[in-house]
Amino acid sequence: MLKRNLTTKAGLLVLACAACGTLSAQKEYPKQEKMTPGMSEYWTPQPSIVTPGNTNSNAFLSAPSDAVVLFDGKDLSAWESAKGGEAKWKVQDGAFTVVKGTGDIQTKQKFDSFQLHIEWRIPEGITGKSQARGNSGVFLQGLYEIQILDCYNNETYVNGQTGSVYKQTPPLANAMRKPGEWNVYDIIYSAPVFKEDGTYRVPPRVTVIQNGIVLQNNTTILGTTEYIGFPQVKKHGAGPLILQDHGDPSEAISFRNIWIREL
Repeated sequence: MLKRNLTTKAGLLVLACAACGTLSAQKEYPKQEKMTPGMSEYWTPQPSIVTPGNTNSNAFLSAPSDAVVLFDGKDLSAWESAKGGEAKWKVQDGAFTVVKGTGDIQTKQKFDSFQLHIEWRIPEGITGKSQARGNSGVFLQGLYEIQILDCYNNETYVNGQTGSVYKQTPPLANAMRKPGEWNVYDIIYSAPVFKEDGTYRVPPRVTVIQNGIVLQNNTTILGTTEYIGFPQVKKHGAGPLILQDHGDPSEAISFRNIWIREL
């Protein structure tokens, strides 16, 4: 009887210690702050930092046989200014770089559902903080933004971090390489299907993988990307990819090896 009591007490002690450990671990992951009607940005909980696997800085995945090559390192013939006319970003050394003030660029071709591969680099020596640090974005069908930002040792609101569905869904991890190294996005996008009244029958969905790490896992996109306010549902057809000229002084983001497969 005594032995049984001792065993029971020891078991309770183990359970108590485990509970303490669980409570202690929970403290490391703060709850998401309460959303309010006028709130479209929030800062917690911050996604965990995951260091990507190593890669040769010059290594990239060449386009498969059925892909549409949007940039092969030579020119911007597949692109145009979103304002009209030719794309005015700078092409050099197999990449092209944002030229501040020239505006967004977009593909001449329009797409529905697709698989996209795009590589991008934040310049070494970049300055600024939060959203004013290497800010750009990839707009799917010209309407839904996947954020590009330098989140290497740079904290910002979580639904505005690298790999977020901007102002909607935070990434599952922070998979940034340091400035000067190439990042890779592989994006699988399913275009929406609309009802006659213009609402979603099937909403758009997206999977985003950065440097081999899943940031969005078949995430539902709630609506268009709005700089101020909340997503809107707007009926549309096929649309271009848009790369953003955010206008930051420290921008100078470069892109290379862009190809897309229609699904």
